[in-house]
Amino acid sequence: MEFDHGAGRVRVNMTDQAALMAEIGARLAARRGFALATLNLDHLVKLRSDAGFRAAYAAQDLVTADGNPVVWLSRLAGRQVALLPGADLIVPLARLAAARGVRVAFIGGTEHSLRQAADALARQVRGLEVVERIAPPMGFDPDGDAADAALDSVARSGAGLVFLALGAPKQERLAARGRARHPQLGFVSIGAGLDFLAGHQRRAPWLVRRLALEWLWRAASNPSRLAGRYARCAAILPGEAFRAWRLRSR
Repeated sequence: MEFDHGAGRVRVNMTDQAALMAEIGARLAARRGFALATLNLDHLVKLRSDAGFRAAYAAQDLVTADGNPVVWLSRLAGRQVALLPGADLIVPLARLAAARGVRVAFIGGTEHSLRQAADALARQVRGLEVVERIAPPMGFDPDGDAADAALDSVARSGAGLVFLALGAPKQERLAARGRARHPQLGFVSIGAGLDFLAGHQRRAPWLVRRLALEWLWRAASNPSRLAGRYARCAAILPGEAFRAWRLRSR
């Protein structure tokens, strides 16, 4: 499923978890790197106005649907796409890495939260090796010298899979930079995923997510930060729905 962001298109090319795990498993085995982004409405809003974000997205090898609106719009267009948020991919990908003897690294958050996330993930994934944890300073520039130093440190650690928890657009920009600088590494952008693992942020309960109301739960928990974001996302929905309907009608 392709989405138009005004200056081009972005395509969800990993439509279910089985296909995603098979693709990443093959890449890890071959030491062939990748960058994985998880598309949601907020990303589509940002892509319309941020040329750097568009360039970073163009460098992503794999894109999944992160958010029910992306899934619903895809289905409206006649394409079947599964919901695959970044936070839900951490444990399955960590298990895949452990099974193949691939070491893991984290970039994002604080030293304390990264340590707690590593401990929590190790309890769930037997044999997992987290060999590098980097907590970038405030004002971290994903296109600057500090980014290169972090990426080089990860490469020296022997990690093959890197979870990026910096939020959009920083994590996608860093993934694109890392993909070019160290093409043997796999980069996965996961947003607040490590904070969920560490217990520093509480995710919506399972039933709320099942009812596709996680957005409402999050908005209620932090209205001052998220009200504007969700308003901007709602504003683009009619146009996206019309484009999806036209794709289906063709």
